[in-house]
Formats: sequence, structure tokens, C-alpha cells
Amino acid sequence: MKKRFILAAVIVAVCVTAGCSLKEQVPENTKESEESRRETKAPTTEIPTTKDTQQTTEAETPEAEEEPGVKIAIATDMHYLARDLTDFQKSFQYTVDHGDGKVMQYVWEITDAFIEEVKEERPDLVILSGDLTYNGEKESHEEFASKLYEIEEAGIPVIVIPGNHDINNQLAARFAGDTVEKAESITSQEFEEIYEDFGYNEAVSRDTASLSYVYQINDTTRAFMLDSCQYEPKNLVGGMIKDDTYDWIEEQMEEAHELGMQVLPVSHHNLLDESEVYLQDCTIEHSEQLIDQLESWEVPLYLSGHLHVQHYMKSAKDSGIDEIVTSSLATPPCQYGVLEYKKDGGFRYHTKALDMKAWAEKTGNRDKNLLNFDTYGKQFLSKVFYNQAQDEFDRRDVLKNLTKYQRDQMAKVYAELNVACTSGKVYSIRDKVMQKAGYGMWLEEGYQSILSEYVQWITSDGTKDYNLLDKE
Repeated sequence: MKKRFILAAVIVAVCVTAGCSLKEQVPENTKESEESRRETKAPTTEIPTTKDTQQTTEAETPEAEEEPGVKIAIATDMHYLARDLTDFQKSFQYTVDHGDGKVMQYVWEITDAFIEEVKEERPDLVILSGDLTYNGEKESHEEFASKLYEIEEAGIPVIVIPGNHDINNQLAARFAGDTVEKAESITSQEFEEIYEDFGYNEAVSRDTASLSYVYQINDTTRAFMLDSCQYEPKNLVGGMIKDDTYDWIEEQMEEAHELGMQVLPVSHHNLLDESEVYLQDCTIEHSEQLIDQLESWEVPLYLSGHLHVQHYMKSAKDSGIDEIVTSSLATPPCQYGVLEYKKDGGFRYHTKALDMKAWAEKTGNRDKNLLNFDTYGKQFLSKVFYNQAQDEFDRRDVLKNLTKYQRDQMAKVYAELNVACTSGKVYSIRDKVMQKAGYGMWLEEGYQSILSEYVQWITSDGTKDYNLLDKE
């Protein structure tokens, strides 16, 4: 049923052009070890079905019972920072105001609110797809992992993979006064140890070449948690899948098919070119190999993060794979995804913004920003993106001759579009914004800037609501 002959041809072609190694035989002791783990650690979840308790008359035809499914909460790019790593002074505040939109000053409250909402939402599983910490600080990892136990203690399993910020990061930071000091980062082995109870100990299979693993979600579905990060010998922003990992993926896909399992792959970096402007560091390097591999097994859905933008798209083939990119939990509107995934591959995905006001009221927090977080978050994000544009004007010689009025109008348009893009709702404002003087100035005066390319991509791409995707 699966198109194995297509995959074989693809692998041979890729090997010739990209130098990838062909699949090696798995040693017998490795196979036995994996079989043992499957027998002892593979969790099974019985999905309750609703049955009509009334008697059926002879004239009635009972409806077919729905296929069992699973409900998953998906969050990414939390960028948690341990409280002791900042004194909230000048260096920290500047980083917040001139960063990429993360509400770092409230990352602790956001994390706690997410945990409480997940406990109330009661999904079958929580998936965290990387960038768990600000810049990979060991203290941040340890503090964040300790919070995840609160979810598991409520009977909801959590599984994680690393993001490009999480391991061997030379930018691991401590904020003190007007300086940023170096903090201790972690190795890949330490990542596995810190998060051993969040997927790694329960894995039915582990990739020896990376931090990838397979997790049994329920009797019919497996999550392929794919480590797309590059952190050895040094940390890099961009993502790639190792040659040996491709071999492992193929072996696991074949096993899942033999067992009749549906497969849900997850990585930090993007499988598809979700952003036409920021490709090099966002899309997995040579991702066409992974696309072909997954499509040959008719995998319907792929989950990722990294972009900090709510988005989705489909691969070129009509019957290809859908990728959903969930936006950063740390960036307003601070939302996460809820996926209802069916055994037959059908799914429904929607986002849910954290209700920070409700959390603040429930916990007795009287911070006015939290009590009015919807307004505060938009204003904060708009300020950050306005500053991004102004910083670009200062850096680029070709833009330094812009008048103060031009800079202000262009920065306002950039901020307005970027705020909507982050939440996946450009469609609601694009026509209005494209009529503004500042938008025309980006096309006429700012065309040599990458921000001008980004502004144009946002408006050309933002024709739909990226917060909902429903596939039968």
C-alpha cells in the first residue's frame, strides 16, 4: 500500500548528490533492547467512545462508531528564563524592548498560566517543540523542567524536544545591572537527563545519532519527536536532520506501518518554506529529503515551531503533507495549539490564547498589565516591532536619509503588520494597511532592506486565518 519503491529511488538520488550514507543493519542486541522497551514502557491509552444507551428499534439503523482519536496541546518557543538570572535592570529591560517580541518580563506568569490551562483543558498529551529556554541556561532548564512535573502530576503526559536555543548555547545569559554575563549552558546529554521523564524514558525507540525518539501516544498513534537542531561542535541557528537519523526514521516508519500505527512527526525547525524571506535558518536544510520520505509513507501532518509566527501550508503535492507552525508561547497573544487527531489521519487544529486576566484574578495577582493583558500584549509587541524598524533605519546607510516622518510612518506600518502576522491574522487588516502612506514608503524608499521584503511577504501571504485548519 505504501510507495516504498518511490522512497528507494529518492534515497539513492539524494545519496549521489548529498553524500548521505545508506541504511545500516541494526545490531541484534539493539533490536532486542528496543523490543524490550516497547513491551515494558510503551504506554497505551484507552480512548473512551460514546455509545447510545437507548435501545435501537428494528426500524433504526445504528450509526457507525467514530474512529478513536487523541487530543493534544502543542506549545513551542517558551524561552523560559530562571528568575535568578535577571535583576530586571537596564540590560534586561533593553533586551526586552529591542528583542523579537517575547514578553520576557512575564515569562514566569505565562508559564504558570499555561500549566493551569492545560490542567483544565485535560488533553491526552502535551507536546513542547523546542526553545524551552531563553538561551539554554542550565538553571533555566532545571527550573522549567520542575514546573512540567505539575502537568504530569495531574495525569497528563508531557513530551519535549530541543530547539536551537537549548543546547551548547554560548549566549546563555545572566542579566546584571547594565551588563549581560555568561551563564552555564548544557550538553545534549544533560538535556536528556533533565527531561528524561518528559519523553525520553518512555520512548519506544531512540535514535543513537540525535535526541530524536518515538513516543507511543495511544494504541493507534505514535509521535516522531525529531531533533532538527545543530549543537555540536557548536550551536547553530539553522536546522538539519543527520544522515543516520534518516535511516532510523525509515526503520521506525516501516515498523509503524506494520503495526497499523498513524504517525505524527514533530520538529523544532520547519519542514516547508513557511516564510519566503527567512529560509536559511528556519527551514530544515535539504528538507526535500524528509518531505519525500514522509510523503512516501502518506504521513498527513507535521508540527513545528521556531518561526514565532502562527502559520501553516501544504507541500507542493495535492495529496502531500500539511505542516502547522505554532507561534511562540512567549510572544503575544501567547497562544498554543489544540489538535484533535483522528486514527484515519483526519484532524482539527485551532489555537487558544492564554487568558492571563483570568489567571491573575484566580491567583490574586494585581499587576495591571496582567489584568489587561490583551491590550498590554498588543501594545508591547507593537512597541518592540516599531523599535526593530527604527534599529534597521539606523543600521542601513541607504535608509539613514529618511525623514523623521517617513521613519515613523514606515515603522508603524511594519509594527502593525508584524503584530498581526505573529498571531496569524494579517487577513483582518491587510487591505487597510496597504492603503497607508507608510506601506508605500516601504516599497519606494525601503526596498533595499530585508524588512521591506518581509512587509511585502506578509501582505501577499496574509489572506487567510492561520489559527484554524480542519481536515477530514
